[in-house]
Amino acid sequence: MNVADRLSFFPALYNVTEHPKVGMWLLYITIVALSILVYKLGFAQKQKLPLVKSILIYIFLAAGCTILTALGIFLPITEGLVVAALILIIYKIRLHQSKKQHA
Repeated sequence: MNVADRLSFFPALYNVTEHPKVGMWLLYITIVALSILVYKLGFAQKQKLPLVKSILIYIFLAAGCTILTALGIFLPITEGLVVAALILIIYKIRLHQSKKQHA
């Protein structure tokens, strides 16, 4: 069985099997960016956190994304983050429209 046949979409897109160093970095950056987007859209508080707390959150987020990158080679981690981001974007748009109508 060929390993390239078992890759999920983004690792296959980034050619992780042919260029593992560049492909893994691109996958890691994609997962971190999508995780930050999902965090901002769904979990960040409206009031700003102090700078040190924000830095700690992003450090732990990046550390967790290291594990997700390793899992994301064969599992649809990145695709799930894309779906979560799209759902949260649609929710935020509809929430904004609803508040606009009631105001």
